[in-house]
Amino acid sequence: MKNVLITGANRGLGLGFTKKFLEKNVKVFCTTRNISKSNDLMKYQKKYPNYLEICELDLIAENSSNVLTNFLNDRPIDIFINNAGIIGDSNQHFKGVSSNSWLEVLKINLIAPLLITQSIIRNIEISNDKKIYFISSKVGSIDDNRGGGMYIYRSSKTALNQVVKSLSIDLKPLGISVISLHPGWVRTDMGGPNALISVDESINGMMSVISNTNIKNSGQFLNYDGSEIPW
Repeated sequence: MKNVLITGANRGLGLGFTKKFLEKNVKVFCTTRNISKSNDLMKYQKKYPNYLEICELDLIAENSSNVLTNFLNDRPIDIFINNAGIIGDSNQHFKGVSSNSWLEVLKINLIAPLLITQSIIRNIEISNDKKIYFISSKVGSIDDNRGGGMYIYRSSKTALNQVVKSLSIDLKPLGISVISLHPGWVRTDMGGPNALISVDESINGMMSVISNTNIKNSGQFLNYDGSEIPW
């Protein structure tokens, strides 16, 4: 049985990934900041008691790495989906950016994903699949930036892509693939009601990408439909 770890699984894409993997009888370990407010996750746990384990985790807390390490212990993780992230304040135009908001987004979108990966790399190394996926965004593409603005969120994803690229090089000798994934513009709390695709469309596409990628694709920035996005 494959083991999957998903961060930020209480709603949106994280919850969508959790649902799809459970339907495939894959063992899912997931994190949420507040279990008591994660009603959908609790329903899935009752439905799939042998396949879902939930870890209450504040990604930016000082002890977050230890909490997750103790939760997983020595269990292998075949697929790690670094999904947790925030968009930040709505005021992200040139004259509206604040340092406090920017730092908060960078902690969650950039620093936490790397530190969490660092803390559980042994779990991935001892697995069969050895796959890591970071949920990024096309707005982090420098080549694709033709609209300006969105300084906080855009820069956090650009920096995350650089982390992915470095990790793909550093972890290749261990046989671990590291890929940056754009989920599309999705109708979630973050994407808003006017987004182009549903959670199911995005998840189905990314599940296909996950199934069809391996170490040969490590270091790539891929769209949910499998096409490559320029950095």
